[in-house]
Amino acid sequence: MLRSVRLSFAIAGSAALALAYTPIAISPVGAEETEPAKETGMLDLNLRDAVKLNYGFQGQLQGAGTPNEAGLGAFIPLNVGKNSVAFVDFLVNANFSDYGNYSSLINTEVSGTTLSTSTRLGYRWLNSDRSWMFGVNAGYDSRPMATGPADTGVSVSNSQTVFFQQVAAGLEAVSNSWNFNAYALVPIGTTNARLNSVYQGGSLDTYGLDVGYSITPDFRASIGYYYQNGDLNTADGSGVLGRLAYNITNGLTLGVNLSYDDAFDTRVSGDLKYRFGSNGYGAPSSKKQWKTPVIQALTETVKHRDVRVHDYGMESATGF
Repeated sequence: MLRSVRLSFAIAGSAALALAYTPIAISPVGAEETEPAKETGMLDLNLRDAVKLNYGFQGQLQGAGTPNEAGLGAFIPLNVGKNSVAFVDFLVNANFSDYGNYSSLINTEVSGTTLSTSTRLGYRWLNSDRSWMFGVNAGYDSRPMATGPADTGVSVSNSQTVFFQQVAAGLEAVSNSWNFNAYALVPIGTTNARLNSVYQGGSLDTYGLDVGYSITPDFRASIGYYYQNGDLNTADGSGVLGRLAYNITNGLTLGVNLSYDDAFDTRVSGDLKYRFGSNGYGAPSSKKQWKTPVIQALTETVKHRDVRVHDYGMESATGF
């Protein structure tokens, strides 16, 4: 456990240095970045007009160690300054059964409905000409998990409902064209548990970095690397994660994710999110000149919130 925490801080520190120097190393690409901030009205923007409470719903299909789920979320600004915002980002999701006799854990199917939570406390700020947004966040996630049969054809009995939890930290950097997200997910408490008469389940330490690019203001793509390891030592290794996201309409976003690692092989999942503000119908208008990706990033939901779980076949324990 201590080794995992030290590793997460080391990765976070390295990512922080990389993000700090990124704006110097990368030349602006998007048309918005080539226009002086003064001409676009960015420097005249009062952030209190742009940073508002927003809330709504989100849902996703199962992925590599993550569940089918749907629920409600809220982004709550705690303090909005001239160039910064402190916030709380909260999610509560209903986690559903795996679909199609296909385990999200590798062998054992998730079966039944449970409620999971995710909370992030964060701070985001703009650089002097408001061409980049930087952010830090940290929080706690919980995941009760009900289990059922195995998709391997192995007969199991005494299926259990278990509880996993983790602490998390992240770093962000966003321009009008590029976005970077470094994250660490570190399990705490009970990190492995007997799922049934055959399989043991364990939560995964996950450390990753995503690099994204805005193809258009409404269409974004990203590619990421992650490293995962757990107490069962059967899912340890590296993986890649690709994502495409499209803003269908103001506040409604559809995403498609593709991941690969040796433990889970190839996994494809989709997600849908809708956020609307408290000041009238829908989110603040994307047609306003100051609604650039940099400003929008100030109130975006923090990414990578699920407790990731895998399983491994074990000899039957006493009493099972």
